[in-house]
Amino acid sequence: MTQPEIREVASGLKFPEGPIAMPDGSVLLVEIARGTLSRVTPDGTVEVVAEPGGGPNGAAIGPDGKVYVCNNGGCFDWRDLGGLVIPGPFDPAKYSGGRIERIDLDTGEVEVLYTECDGRPLRAPNDLVFDEHGGFWFTDHGIREERVSDRTGVLYAKADGSEIREVIHPLDAPNGIGLSPAGDRVYVAETHTGRIWGWTVTAPGVAATAPDHTVGGTLIAGLPGLQLLDSLAVDGDGNVCVGTLGNGGITVAAPDGSSVEHIPLPDPLVTNICFGGDDLRTAYVTLSATGRLAAFEWPRPGLRLANL
Repeated sequence: MTQPEIREVASGLKFPEGPIAMPDGSVLLVEIARGTLSRVTPDGTVEVVAEPGGGPNGAAIGPDGKVYVCNNGGCFDWRDLGGLVIPGPFDPAKYSGGRIERIDLDTGEVEVLYTECDGRPLRAPNDLVFDEHGGFWFTDHGIREERVSDRTGVLYAKADGSEIREVIHPLDAPNGIGLSPAGDRVYVAETHTGRIWGWTVTAPGVAATAPDHTVGGTLIAGLPGLQLLDSLAVDGDGNVCVGTLGNGGITVAAPDGSSVEHIPLPDPLVTNICFGGDDLRTAYVTLSATGRLAAFEWPRPGLRLANL
């Protein structure tokens, strides 16, 4: 697909991610390098809603109307590369621990909901999606140091803070996560392998995995060359739409993997996409290296998320 005609909604953002198109026309997003949850109004004004600090990464509206945030704990140092903001190496001195947070949109109050699972600390939670049952799936991207790298996976947790469990492990830098329109498949994008995986959901928070977990998944797509995958959304036709790094744009994979196309966008680090507007045909994308939120028309309706 050729590059679409895009409009800039907001600029001057500090590595935006986790966009949520709200019913009032505004877009909530995180600014990872700023440590904030922010709101972009239709006229492009940026308002800080809350300051969780660390590295707020993915965000979603919960059943209580609050915003649930994957916070990577500030696992990146930041670099300016010719005017582009680029995630740098891990700096343990700045890392405050991975966590899931809940934010009240009215007061800006930040509550830490989860910091561990089965006694293992969350390393760098990245992206999350709610299901129809009030629980949420999320990825732990892990941390890469000079000579070691975490092997992490996919977890499921209840919004009331009462339960968290690991569902899929091990994965290599799992990033984006989304559910099919029927909620019967969960999709995950691995960053450095450039792969999109899918698992059948057999019950709330349960995926059909083999004994070693990963083999139980279906490989939807694997990208050639130097293309890294970030966060994702699923559109109304069930296509998996993934922010793509290096080859900046959105990778769109059919749910059965029968087709994969790339929508180029003017930023080398396109990190995420969400759908909004009355007909859900407005795609909002985070152009993170250049600090912008942009929008363009999607060729079909997006998927309405739980709680929106």
